[in-house]
Amino acid sequence: MEVKAEKINPYEGDSRAKTEQVRQMFDSISGAYDFMNRAMTMGVDRLWRRKAVTTVRHRHPRLVVDLATGTGDLAIALARRIPETAVTGYDLSEGMLDVGRKKVEKAGLSDRISLHQADCLALPAEDSSADVVTVAYGVRNFEHLLEGYREMHRILRPGGMLCVLELSTPRGRLTGPLYRFYTRRIIPALGRLVSNDDRAYSYLPESIAAVPQGPDMCALMAEAGFSDCSFRPMTFGACTMYTAVK
Repeated sequence: MEVKAEKINPYEGDSRAKTEQVRQMFDSISGAYDFMNRAMTMGVDRLWRRKAVTTVRHRHPRLVVDLATGTGDLAIALARRIPETAVTGYDLSEGMLDVGRKKVEKAGLSDRISLHQADCLALPAEDSSADVVTVAYGVRNFEHLLEGYREMHRILRPGGMLCVLELSTPRGRLTGPLYRFYTRRIIPALGRLVSNDDRAYSYLPESIAAVPQGPDMCALMAEAGFSDCSFRPMTFGACTMYTAVK
């Protein structure tokens, strides 16, 4: 399956691989990232994460691996709501991880959350080591999405669950046009005001529009070896939660 999102890069005209461009982008916006998440979604991103945590909680995992962990919001939410679990987070960007480690320490969760710099397409985790793998708002940034899902499949134990949150595009007659205006006009303008990267928040709507959605995303997960894939659109389709099993 052709994945259009793989061809959408943060910096137009830049000859570097997408992975390196994504790393630079998130390093440059790490200080503004949490504020922009709240502002862009009007705080609804917290609700989406809570729904993912509730889904994961039913599995009673001992180890969750959180990929594209960023500043650690999902990792922290998982550790708070599932006291018996440890969370290992991986991300490309040291800038994002620096912010995340401070948040983990402030939350008093350093004994159960560890955050590490790594490429999610080549993880240092062992085969069949995780009970659950989570990714929040990150898979559209992967240079090779199928390879990313195969890596997630590798590190999951048999019977383990994958839970992915990804931004998606509302299709309603009213919500679709409003969403396109908001993401293509308002968010880039706000991003330019509060971040150090003029391009980052223009890349965002482009990557959302290009990432596989609904059945297409499930088909990609199945190609990587997962079964029982399902998807759940939330907030008029602005975000979708995907789950699958190894």
